[in-house]
Amino acid sequence: MTTRDPQATALARLAALFADETRAACLLALLDGRAWTAGELARHAGVAASTLSEHLGRLVAGGLLAEERQGRHRYVRLADARAAQLVEDLAAQVSPGTAVRPRNLRESSAGSAMARGRTCYDHLAGRLGITVTDALTTRGLLQQETGFALTDAGLAWFEAAGIGLERRGRRPLARACLDWTERRPHLAGVAGAALCRHALDAGWCVRIGSGRAVKVTAAGERALSDLLGVEAAALR
Repeated sequence: MTTRDPQATALARLAALFADETRAACLLALLDGRAWTAGELARHAGVAASTLSEHLGRLVAGGLLAEERQGRHRYVRLADARAAQLVEDLAAQVSPGTAVRPRNLRESSAGSAMARGRTCYDHLAGRLGITVTDALTTRGLLQQETGFALTDAGLAWFEAAGIGLERRGRRPLARACLDWTERRPHLAGVAGAALCRHALDAGWCVRIGSGRAVKVTAAGERALSDLLGVEAAALR
């Protein structure tokens, strides 16, 4: 008689959490790094609130989501950066050819905005994220040869730009995250999160609507040109 590996059972349970379109839609939406109410997620996923409540319960119990309550409202967010990385990594495995074609102009425009620039939990992704990552690498601030790592010049650049790097805890300073639209890695980790936070706080980028898509402002174009030599055309 063979003994089943307990890790195999746990892995199957985790995989089962993703094996539902409603739960997958919720996980992808929560990659914007913000907390959503159950009602907001139900409308986003196109299901009844009662149906969504059951799905959220499974995701919370499975450790992918964390929840908090404020008055009558129940908020959920991705549990942590590791959960976000898992969602993004799985999304990156989906072949572009299998993606569902947009049903109308609104969906097409939203998809284009997401591909142009978006947040991936707490860092920049899409063409914007790749452009910034490439600029950091070209200038010798980030090296990619043996995994992502900030160089000494890179650490100095973040300090000079006024972008603080919180290096407590186990989260890596720089990490490669495979971009599911560009099929190339963009900068994640502590440095990626700090850069994204600064870009939003300084008004370099603004969110488009209530989703994950972001666009670079005129101030952002000037800042990224001055700091990284990025041409404005690459950001539009």
